[in-house]
Amino acid sequence: MKGLPLVLLPGMLCDEFCWRDQVRALSDIADCTVADFGERDSFDDMADDVLRAAPPRFALASHSMGGRVAFEIVRRAPDRVALLGLFGTAYTANGPQEAAYRHVMLDTAKQHGMRGLGEEWVKRMVHPDRLSDKSLVNSIVDMVDRRTFKLLQSQVHASMMRRDQTDLLPLIACPTLVLCGRQDAARPLPAHEEMAAAIPDSTLVVIENCGHMCMLERPDEVSRAMRRWLGRQQ
Repeated sequence: MKGLPLVLLPGMLCDEFCWRDQVRALSDIADCTVADFGERDSFDDMADDVLRAAPPRFALASHSMGGRVAFEIVRRAPDRVALLGLFGTAYTANGPQEAAYRHVMLDTAKQHGMRGLGEEWVKRMVHPDRLSDKSLVNSIVDMVDRRTFKLLQSQVHASMMRRDQTDLLPLIACPTLVLCGRQDAARPLPAHEEMAAAIPDSTLVVIENCGHMCMLERPDEVSRAMRRWLGRQQ
């Protein structure tokens, strides 16, 4: 018997492909929907779109940029989110180092196209040992190549303007899975430890030998953690 619907939020430059393995692995216990943020350029608008399309009550899992959208969803409709998953994300406001990196992304895409950006971006996104895995790397580059420069601009703008969510963390009342690859260079583990410590009913799961793209790098481990988390629904 299936439980709550599961809404999945992709990260920057990602589409439904990034959740492919989890949708397959969890199809026996959850009806999964992967959100599409289109070219929205604020997390407020992305959150509003997700809430309009979502069922009255649902489980919500998010990755990277999707986590910032998840925070805005919880801020707006805490009673509708029965379970919350935050994978490889951040809760603080944009800082100067990240801002500089976003400008580099835009410049790279302008000069070399979205595929050229993907070929550079993936080097920071996966565990160094997985860069020799051509199937994994090419699948991520292909995903970036499916996106547009306009979408990149919109998502960079949203990321640069995001709010600090520190005040929200202790108010999150639903069971929350905080998950991170141990070698995540984009969103390091210590920030996830801080986030989990601040959320009252949270569980921290660390995926070993894994970088930022945890759902694609270690799909089985992520799916098992999600299955346990989904088992907590009431």
